[in-house]
This record gives sequence, C-alpha cells and structure tokens, in this order.
Amino acid sequence: MWYIVAIVIFLILISLRQVNQYQRGVKFTMGRYTGIMEPGWRIVVSIFQTYQKVDMRVKAVDVPDQKAITRDNVSVTVNAVIYYKVVSAEKAIIEVEHYQYAISQYAQTTMRNIVGEVTLDELLASRDKIADRIREIVDKETEAWGLRVNNVELKDVSLPENMERTIAKQAEAEREKRAVIINSEGELAASKNMADAARVLAEVPGALHLRTLQSINDISSDQSNTVVFTVPLEILSAISGFKMPNKSVTNPTKI
Repeated sequence: MWYIVAIVIFLILISLRQVNQYQRGVKFTMGRYTGIMEPGWRIVVSIFQTYQKVDMRVKAVDVPDQKAITRDNVSVTVNAVIYYKVVSAEKAIIEVEHYQYAISQYAQTTMRNIVGEVTLDELLASRDKIADRIREIVDKETEAWGLRVNNVELKDVSLPENMERTIAKQAEAEREKRAVIINSEGELAASKNMADAARVLAEVPGALHLRTLQSINDISSDQSNTVVFTVPLEILSAISGFKMPNKSVTNPTKI
C-alpha cells in the first residue's frame, strides 16, 4: 500500500510548476485553453496538460534604424524605443504568434508611415507629437493581442551630411538676422533718447551750459588730457548783440 502512496506523491511532485509573481501561466488541457495560472505552485498534468508562461512586466523594445522619406522629400534615418506590457496573457498567446516580434515589426512600419506624412521641420520640432501618434496607432492595433503600449520615444533622427550642412548654414543665417535686428533696435532706441535729450537741452535755458561744464569737469580729472573748449553759440550770440558806447568828439573851435 505504501508504494501506491509513494507513486501518487511522486506524480504530484513532477506535476508541480512554479509561476513567479511577475508571470502568468496560460494552461491548455488536451489542446484547449482552460485558464490562467496565478503566481505560486500549480499542478500541471504532463500527459494531458501544457502551459506557457507570460511575463507581465513592462518591456522596452528597441526599434532599429528605419530609413524614410519625409513629405518634403528629405531622406532621414529614425530609430525609437517602445515601452509596452501584456495586459491579457491568454490573448498574447492565442491571438498572435510571438507577440514581441509582432509588435516590433508593426512599430517599424508605423514609424515609416508617420515620418512620410510630415515635413523635416515638423519632424525635428515636434518629435513628441509624432511619437504620440505612433503610440496611438500601435496601441490601437495591438489591443486585440492583449498588449498595451505605454510610451514611444524617438531616440534619434539622422540626416544626410549635405543636409546637416544646409541646416547649419540656415541656423547661422537666422542667428545673424536676429543679431542685426537687435542691434538696429538698440540704435533706434539710442537715437530716440539722444533726440529727447537734445530737445530738453534746447528748450531749458542754461541746460546746455550746465552740460558743457559737466563734460569739462569729467575730462579734466586726467592731467594728461588736452582740452579744446568750444564756445557755445549762445555766448557768441550774446556777444554779437552787445553794443559798445559811442564816445563824443569835440570839434575844435576856430578862432
């Protein structure tokens, strides 16, 4: 009798299967799906039953370099990374073969199609929006496979060497343009301030004299300077308006 118990215990031991916390087991009995094996020790009768483990953690898939042509006929090379996880273990096994390979291939095709719909400037300036569009399309398609795409990131956008030089020249020209505009705006503001100062000096009596005295005081601090003082026009006008008194001449009286 003891050997029967030993055989039963032996059969139970060889039928035990361990499912880790981050996994789920998809069980098949005589070829038919019969349920999900939760984490822990589970019994699988080897003669009648089989199972497949599915990793439920978030996975990162590196999408290899893809050559594409933008809407404005510029050849670019784009690569990306996709973060996804399995949300339905039975669909990931039953609905699609090798879901890791399938999502990678679909992401490559989608990325080429999306890049072909935008211009080069849009691709370089709106990488986040383009990545979101790729994520939405891939997530919608792979939902039937029991997958959920959490995020898509465009890692790198490579351009031909001649196009890189062209973009560098364009950026340099744009910087020079901004520098010229800022310089001209500064000169315009300075000229307006000088005009306002000249107007005040002309309108206020004695303001020009005070400004002249201040300038002389500033440059006279260094003894090595030679100061050439220009007489203001107002002083010359005052001198020209001054009249000398006439002396009366007495004619001698003839006798």
